[in-house]
Amino acid sequence: MEIVYWVIIIALFVISFVGLIYPIIPSVVFLLGGFLLYGIFFSFEPFNWFFWLVQGLLIVLLFGADFVTNMIGVKKYGGTKAGVWGSTIGLLVGPFVIPFLGIIIGPFLGAILAEVIVNKKDFKSAVSIGFGSVIGFVSSVITKGVIQALQIIYFFIVI
Repeated sequence: MEIVYWVIIIALFVISFVGLIYPIIPSVVFLLGGFLLYGIFFSFEPFNWFFWLVQGLLIVLLFGADFVTNMIGVKKYGGTKAGVWGSTIGLLVGPFVIPFLGIIIGPFLGAILAEVIVNKKDFKSAVSIGFGSVIGFVSSVITKGVIQALQIIYFFIVI
């Protein structure tokens, strides 16, 4: 039965990484689910207050990284809050409209449309901002992937 427990825990960790590409999947919930199921299946004894403090700080970094990298990517290319919001909405909607490629096309088009409609930017500038949103998204995925890997590595060190 122990093998089944580990398969479930590791599956939750894998799903948390899928959430990096499909933001509708709540990565944090699956990570925490893996930690909690370990406690239920085996023992909560290894999880002292310091473990939860470190994991909590890393979760805060996960949320912050998502917003900050997107904002930096858009603003570096001349975007505004409208571009950031358009990119974020495109990131959430894109994968449903265009499976797989929507994760890149969504934020790109969202930022362009927001800048053109809200701020009346010319198309060339808006495309540049859209490109910045894609760079922000890719940077976010990499950053969050590293943070999640650190959380899981720390989990295995503790147990």
